[in-house]
Amino acid sequence: MPEDRLFIVGPMAAGKSAVGRRLAARLHMPFFDTDDEIEQRTGVDIDYIFEREGEAGFRRRECAVIAELTAQQPVILSTGGGAVLAQENRRLLSERGLVVYLATSVRTQLARTRHSHHRPLLQTEDREQTLQALAAVRNGLYESVADLTLPTDGCTVEAVVGQLITRLKQRQSEAPDSTGGGEEPAV
Repeated sequence: MPEDRLFIVGPMAAGKSAVGRRLAARLHMPFFDTDDEIEQRTGVDIDYIFEREGEAGFRRRECAVIAELTAQQPVILSTGGGAVLAQENRRLLSERGLVVYLATSVRTQLARTRHSHHRPLLQTEDREQTLQALAAVRNGLYESVADLTLPTDGCTVEAVVGQLITRLKQRQSEAPDSTGGGEEPAV
């Protein structure tokens, strides 16, 4: 498994984009966010794509972006919360790199999204019920592809990045051909 391809999965508001961006800066690696890529390529925001094409149309675009970006090397890729729904995405993420699951509770998601109006799946009467329903479907899928799982409740972005770098160093030192050096992980 190439360690210079790192893919971040997890529910909305887990910190995937912020952690990925900060980690990429620390490790001097290219960073991509699937939602940002889709918006840049289409010239419209995710809400508009959902409105015009529905979730199915958005997921097709997401699959194409994941297929392309998971082939890059090196890369840190933050995926949308629903990216794991497609079996093909799960296969590509698992086969092409190291998958990090940033786990968070529904309570934290509610707090982090309380002022957000750009999340189409949260345009509902009961955000908590929606998040619980999404978690019931998706959390097992995140776990099924994850090589590493980090909880983010109560953590700053910098703290999660620090924990992730520590875990990556541990993986490198435990690898059969490890030299045991104390340098930043090559990932």
